[in-house]
Amino acid sequence: MPQSETRAARPRAGDEVDVTIDRLAHGGAGVGRLDGYVVFVRGAIPGDRVRARVTKSKRSFAEADPVELLERSPERIEPRAPHPGAPWQVLPYDRQLREKEDQVRDALARIGRFEDPPVEAIVPAVEQLRYRNKLEYSFGEDESGELVLGFHRPGRFDLIDDVSTDILASERVEEVREAVKAWCRTEGLSTWDRRSQEGLLRNLVVREGRRTGQVQARLVTSPGATFRVDELAAATPADAFLWTSAAGVAETTQSGDTQVVKGSAYLEEELAGLRFRISPDAFFQTNTEMAERLYGAAAELAGLTGRERVVDLFCGIGTIALTLALDAGEVWGVEIVEEAVADAIENARLNGVDNASFFAGDVRLAMRPLLERSGKPDVLVVDPPRAGLSQKVVRRVLEAEAERIVYVSCNPTTLAPNARQMADAGYELKTVRPVDMFPQTPHIECVALLERGA
Repeated sequence: MPQSETRAARPRAGDEVDVTIDRLAHGGAGVGRLDGYVVFVRGAIPGDRVRARVTKSKRSFAEADPVELLERSPERIEPRAPHPGAPWQVLPYDRQLREKEDQVRDALARIGRFEDPPVEAIVPAVEQLRYRNKLEYSFGEDESGELVLGFHRPGRFDLIDDVSTDILASERVEEVREAVKAWCRTEGLSTWDRRSQEGLLRNLVVREGRRTGQVQARLVTSPGATFRVDELAAATPADAFLWTSAAGVAETTQSGDTQVVKGSAYLEEELAGLRFRISPDAFFQTNTEMAERLYGAAAELAGLTGRERVVDLFCGIGTIALTLALDAGEVWGVEIVEEAVADAIENARLNGVDNASFFAGDVRLAMRPLLERSGKPDVLVVDPPRAGLSQKVVRRVLEAEAERIVYVSCNPTTLAPNARQMADAGYELKTVRPVDMFPQTPHIECVALLERGA
């Protein structure tokens, strides 16, 4: 029997509870209360009343999966298609935008302790569906033993749900996925079993140049494979086909031996009037159109006049650095991934940009030598991973004594404490602009500007 919402007993893992959702948490889960005890319910939205099964129970909160929707929120809408990567498609888009803007403001106020944080109106997405330029699919088998190609079932590492319609992928990416699936089924190829660690097919990665029209498919298999990869490449409607043999236990595309079966190893894309070469493992924002707006916001907030010296930390393949170089005196970029630095140098050459220099190194160790070479920056740009900046990197940033810091963040809950550290050291948080890079999901990108006090 489900527990009543008025009972004070703490639910245990496996219990079913009835709970009314009153808000959304950072990360997107619905939040309800059982006599003050907080319950996070995946997939629930404000106004829903759900019966949920507890999956994790802690002293002050529980996590749960929905079992039955008892009462629908008046805001709930029907999803276009099942998709574990688009949990917010049950929310109207204008509500998604309000939630994201409010969560940026909440993080800065609650975690960063900023009174009345200067958060601008969120920049809405150009496309609400079919906007991703990179998709990663996993191979598996359904209950009847037929090969499937899709996404992990939420909460299950060993079950893959087949995808027939991916609302975040373009029609051309879908065509590639379905062609690979059909060929592998016809050939009777085995799939990687995540329990026994046996089988052949692991993943399919499809990348698309939204502006160039190029499409690249990358098949990831176990090593020692013997199958007609040339015929598969020929049957796949992509400009390039790569084959990666990965021996590790973990499901990842970031290692292994990669060979080019058809076309080029590099995908090209255009952004802000520049052309970028992207190597197979290089990071590139997965929403091309909104990346242009995100980097445009960074350039605007940097306030460049053509004379400034800019240092770009975590520069990747040079997307932000080269965008800023168009309006700066000089740009210096540092990145720990050597292949990405090689891409950045080549991208500068491709675009005829001669005022940008790139170096490989760990920011924690490379920052001081870089500043000795470049000199004091006027503008310092950081675009860290979701974990934000470590204490040591924050110290290096403060040592640079830049007049302006432009912080590009994919996680407001780590931006907030970093911004507080900088504010405590004498910088003023001038503005934060949220940008909706990922419609139908709870993920939020934003650009913050901090200025050094007198």
